[in-house]
Amino acid sequence: MEKKTSNLLLLTIFITVFIDLLGVGIIIPVLPSVFYADGAAFGIGTSESSVALYYGLLLACYPGMQLLGAPILGTLSDKYGRKPILTIALIGTLIGYSLFAYAIVIKSLPLLFFARLLPGFTGGNISIVMSAISDISTDDARTRNFGLVGLAFAVGFILGPTIGGVMADNTVVSWFNHSVPFIFTAGLTLVNIILVQFIFKETLKVKKQGKVNVLAGVFNIVKSFKIPNLRGIFSVVLLFSIGFTFYTQYFSVYLIEEFGWSEKEIGFLYGWVGIWLAITQGLIVRKLSFKYKPKFLLFRSMPIVALGVCLLLLPTVGWVFYLINPIIAIGIGITSPNLTTVVSEQAGPEQQGEILGINQSMQSLGNLIPAIIGGILASMGTIFPLIASGLFVIIAWLVYMKLFSADRKA
Repeated sequence: MEKKTSNLLLLTIFITVFIDLLGVGIIIPVLPSVFYADGAAFGIGTSESSVALYYGLLLACYPGMQLLGAPILGTLSDKYGRKPILTIALIGTLIGYSLFAYAIVIKSLPLLFFARLLPGFTGGNISIVMSAISDISTDDARTRNFGLVGLAFAVGFILGPTIGGVMADNTVVSWFNHSVPFIFTAGLTLVNIILVQFIFKETLKVKKQGKVNVLAGVFNIVKSFKIPNLRGIFSVVLLFSIGFTFYTQYFSVYLIEEFGWSEKEIGFLYGWVGIWLAITQGLIVRKLSFKYKPKFLLFRSMPIVALGVCLLLLPTVGWVFYLINPIIAIGIGITSPNLTTVVSEQAGPEQQGEILGINQSMQSLGNLIPAIIGGILASMGTIFPLIASGLFVIIAWLVYMKLFSADRKA
């Protein structure tokens, strides 16, 4: 593929991912507040254990359905192309965000759950985008191009949580509430759908006639542990995803419960994290990729994440979190694209959609497990999910060191 065409495709992919992840970022400070904040729509008159249970189950809806949907979308994108399947995935996301906002307005818990289940099933769009990037990337540029997704994630992380935190705070504007960020996100997703139709060019050159299996996500997990060159790295992906998800899903709860932070304050902190993610993905990762191999970098980046998460347990005043979270951001910013690259290297060009779909299944399982058991841990104390986060990241690093000890040199 010509360099000019490749760069244009990367730009359109970046815009698509940015808008999608901006929507994801917007809900980060809002979702915990729906249950835990004072006067929350689903927290009034509910026991602490019930709130923790509902919140955990709601968190489990999205990755649980994503576990089923992502590999199906990956297979369909190998068969019919990246563009049409990405469009379907985004339409599901649009409907989900719209229904979620309405569920908050009418205070319907069943609708709230359905509104997370639907976009969860169609939420495999990132694996489709990863496949598109792999379609147009040479081996030496794959990590840098995957880093662009991380950069889009980082920029979305800067703006998304800040926008979401502000839009959910009625002290900023009197009519702002918990439903407004979801309405805004639905609008962004609609814009994303339009952009995909007009500027996203199909990247799949050779279509693969694979069969669609509704239980492919479950079979993918079983399959990943049976293939010799996959079971090791996917074990690391699973363990690391569990650890990181405990952090992303329950750090906001910790800030609300232990420090009394508002949605706006949480949004500003995550915006700060996003700045460091952007610096890492946009500058540090690209420079490191020219000098070091992905397997080597992972030896250094994963313990950085573990260190940062463990340090979160120490502060007694809130402003210290502004010093600690950049450590986590830098570690994640380096780990994420390099881990995806190592996974991608295990497959040929015709299998990228399938392998990255399996990777998404493992990440979905990694998101699902903390959601299921995190509510139980949080009911015992909001510090326990953060302890679990640090432990799982450390275990992931130890497993990685044992698997790839021969690659410890640059």
